[in-house]
Amino acid sequence: MSVQAAHWSDALAQHGVDEPTVRHLVVQLTACEVSALAFCRLLERWARGEPDPCTPGRRQAALRRAADRAETAISGLDKPLARYLLELEADQAEGRSWYGEPGAGELIDWEPVLTRAGVQVPPARVAQTYLELAVLVRALQGLSAAAALDSTPDRGSLWAGLFDLRENLVGRAAEDLRALAA
Repeated sequence: MSVQAAHWSDALAQHGVDEPTVRHLVVQLTACEVSALAFCRLLERWARGEPDPCTPGRRQAALRRAADRAETAISGLDKPLARYLLELEADQAEGRSWYGEPGAGELIDWEPVLTRAGVQVPPARVAQTYLELAVLVRALQGLSAAAALDSTPDRGSLWAGLFDLRENLVGRAAEDLRALAA
């Protein structure tokens, strides 16, 4: 007998929001998670000194593609997340966000990495984008862990955390990604 691990999508479905709304949000958040991981892993490979792709021009193009994919996914998150938040509408606006602030390991000076990779983009914008996407991934992983332990956030806290993610991602991250993809 196989036990299936709980997933962050289970935590979203648990709160009685309309099933099509949950399904639409899960699809879009999955796209965001996948593209955020790809963007972050590309930079992390360069930080370890792995020259993949093999030329600076191809690395520049790879960063643009990864930024474009993440921006597309995040731009598509606004409507399903807004709908979910509206339907979730917590009884009290006193919930706490269920994910933590960025950790020290996520605060990276990307300038030497980008210089070594031969990629010419603003390092501060890369750092901000990496940080926002890493927080998204960590938040979803934390929600999965909470679902696995059967301790998902209450409605108010889930609403507060998703609202915080929306404010950080849909505005700032999308703008930074758009600039990196250009």
